[in-house]
Amino acid sequence: MQSLHHRRTEASESEDLPQWQRALRRATLNGPDYPSRRIARRVTFFILLGLSAVFGSLCGLMLVYSIDLPQMDDLARYHPNTTTELLDVHGKVFGSFALERRVVLPYADFPPVLRQAIISIEDKSFESNWGVNLVRAVGAAYRDLHSSGRAQGASTLTMQLARNLFLSSEKTYGRKLQEVFLSVQIERRFTKQQIFELYANQIYLGHGTYGFEAGSEFFFNKHVRDLTLPEAALLAALPKGPEAYSPLKYPDRALRRRNLVLSEMLADRKITQKQADDAREAPLGLHLEPPANSVAPYFVEEVRRQLEKQYGVEQVHGAGLRVYTTLDLDLQQVANKAILDGTATYERRRGWKGRLPNVVLDGADVAMYRHPDWVQPLDKGSYVHGVVTEVAAKKVVVKVGATQEAVLTPEDWKWTQNLDADGFLRTGDVVYIRVESISSDGTLRASLQQDSGAQASMMAVDNSSGEVLAMVGGRDFALSQFNRATQAQRQVGSSFKPYVYTTAIEGGSKPTDIIVDGPTTFPTPSGPYTPHNYEGDYKGAMTLLNAFAESRNIPALKLAARYGIRKVIETAHRFGITSDIPAFLPVAIGSADITLAEQVGAYSVFPNDGIRIEPRYIRKVTQSNGLPFEMTSSDVTEVISVETARTMMQLLQAVVRQGTGVAASQMKHPFGGKTGTTNDFTDAWFIGFSPSVTCGTWIGFDDRQTLGEKETGARAALPMWMDFMRAAIANKPNEAFPTAGAPKKTLDVSVNGVADAAKPARPPVAKPDEEDPDAPAGSAPKAVAPVAAPAPAPWASTTTPTPTVTPAAPVDRPKASEAPRRVAPVNAAPASPAPASPPPATTAPAKSPADPRSGVSSPPPDID
Repeated sequence: MQSLHHRRTEASESEDLPQWQRALRRATLNGPDYPSRRIARRVTFFILLGLSAVFGSLCGLMLVYSIDLPQMDDLARYHPNTTTELLDVHGKVFGSFALERRVVLPYADFPPVLRQAIISIEDKSFESNWGVNLVRAVGAAYRDLHSSGRAQGASTLTMQLARNLFLSSEKTYGRKLQEVFLSVQIERRFTKQQIFELYANQIYLGHGTYGFEAGSEFFFNKHVRDLTLPEAALLAALPKGPEAYSPLKYPDRALRRRNLVLSEMLADRKITQKQADDAREAPLGLHLEPPANSVAPYFVEEVRRQLEKQYGVEQVHGAGLRVYTTLDLDLQQVANKAILDGTATYERRRGWKGRLPNVVLDGADVAMYRHPDWVQPLDKGSYVHGVVTEVAAKKVVVKVGATQEAVLTPEDWKWTQNLDADGFLRTGDVVYIRVESISSDGTLRASLQQDSGAQASMMAVDNSSGEVLAMVGGRDFALSQFNRATQAQRQVGSSFKPYVYTTAIEGGSKPTDIIVDGPTTFPTPSGPYTPHNYEGDYKGAMTLLNAFAESRNIPALKLAARYGIRKVIETAHRFGITSDIPAFLPVAIGSADITLAEQVGAYSVFPNDGIRIEPRYIRKVTQSNGLPFEMTSSDVTEVISVETARTMMQLLQAVVRQGTGVAASQMKHPFGGKTGTTNDFTDAWFIGFSPSVTCGTWIGFDDRQTLGEKETGARAALPMWMDFMRAAIANKPNEAFPTAGAPKKTLDVSVNGVADAAKPARPPVAKPDEEDPDAPAGSAPKAVAPVAAPAPAPWASTTTPTPTVTPAAPVDRPKASEAPRRVAPVNAAPASPAPASPPPATTAPAKSPADPRSGVSSPPPDID
């Protein structure tokens, strides 16, 4: 009643108001005619208050989630990690380094078929949207937060790019909101082509590959521009789940997902019905690229260490450098085969040893077994380990990969002298085989080999430039990354003797000089040291040339004792040997431990007319934009005079013509070199050269066990060297060594600071005042007068020479008191103390150059 009365009062008062006031009330919806105005005011107020709160919250969220977002300038300057490629001398890529395996391409290089496949399956409205599809974004956020797996497929390409570049993979609303903000900014700053290019180069496709070019090379071994429709559809299927849809792990899933991409392309009218049907019928068609760095892994590792030392890890592995190396890929493959065939031949020669590891006995499942060397591609002639899955008397089935098997027949294990396979093999045995043939259906036929642990190494350099053409550091990089060419210091045996004879030649000796190969004893502070030849006999008076060619121990020791073992060691250091060599007389016949790389670099001095070029692995390095880095020059030193080098060449060639390396003479090519065999046959060497290439080979066991009776350098190492050199000289039929009086050899490098004093002058001949008791009756004695040196002799110091090779110091001639005019008599005292009995050989793995162990072990007999 009161309310009614109140309204009547207001109505009567309204009638008393002037006309203009009553009109104003009607215009503002005020007055007694509008009883709900207070309610409307209150509702309007609260609605506005709520909208203000929502707006304020959104502004706060935008501030919170956008304050740490990257600026678009960062994206404009963004350079993804790209693959550093290694190229050989012919421009062939053979290795790479990468934190992320990626090859960046411009937009135009992505073919339309791939662009259409990606857009159809990932973002149909890509060309028209502004980076965010709100309906799809809400759905994607809901699925991301409530699904157990990855369910981000509803995001646009721009949102996926933003997430992959800048955001984490955590599933939160905050991250999704940041993704939206970033996508809008990206769309405002970049064109659609730029966004697609960034996406196509950034997205992860599984198995360490990023971007569609790297994915195409990995899965199909072809460039992205060459993709077919089914191949493009398969790659476009992977971004949703690179691991879940991996065609290697889950081919059925990958096939279904690929066909879904084809259906979406058909629905979008990007392809015809016939094209879709034909593509659905096509197999996955994988053609996997061989694993990176599988052809020359030891060489690649050496290059990696040098690059990281010079440029840093991050730049080497992520800056997309192009490294032009010295490797000749064709020769490297020859070297690989030579080492594998050579060690296999040695293993067969020693007979079947058995003692195979067995997967079943170790408690593992044969079906699940994976050997480390299964990553290598299998071709005819490949050596690989496998696990025996089936054994019968006349048939053996060996698993050699995830899906590949090889079959062996009695002819394939005949060399073991076992008639029936089930008599010496069991299911689960891990065997070593050689692939003999591959049939059209992929079936392998293989022969049984043996891997008892023997290792081998090889290194070859170009004489005129010092470039390393090939390097093998062991039989299987997958099993052992230890590089036996550069890291293993092993006893060199008679391959050390060239340094002894070089010292003698510089001291005035000639190849025609006579020396007696007979019983002798050298007095030492520890007692008498009586060496011997391997054969147990003595050949009496013989020329230095024949003594060297036949690798006789006694003459080498006499020369070292006459001219001084310290001078011999200094000569070795001048040749680039950096290993520590104690001054013991047995060093003269090879008890020093030296690396193969040092020996190869040193031996190249002889065909180079006395010039030593530090072996190098890299020709040039360019940045991703093609600009080259500055390269340091090779260390080039004149070690010995031209006359001394050519005199030594007579001796080294005699080894091949008539000495321990005579097997190489069958190739009818000018060669020089030296065999080396150590005590108990623990190491076998051959270091040799043609006019253009120097190559060295070594074979032995890491634990220094014996190779076996009669396994000399000529028998175990020389055949591998010959296999390689046949290829190295194939296109050089007319090359020849320089002869006496010919002009000095021209090299591809300049000599660093060559001084005339580095060239030993031939001493004047004087009449002798006494005869050599070792000389045969009637022989004309030769006299050598002392020559004053312009500077102290380099061997006068007792300190170990520094590893850094510098221009050679002046060569001092032996004084009259220490060097008679003839070679040493039988009972000549050594120039430096020698142990009464050499220290026993150690049984230890091959040591690295950093190993402080002594560089001398038991003095080896010469058994070449």
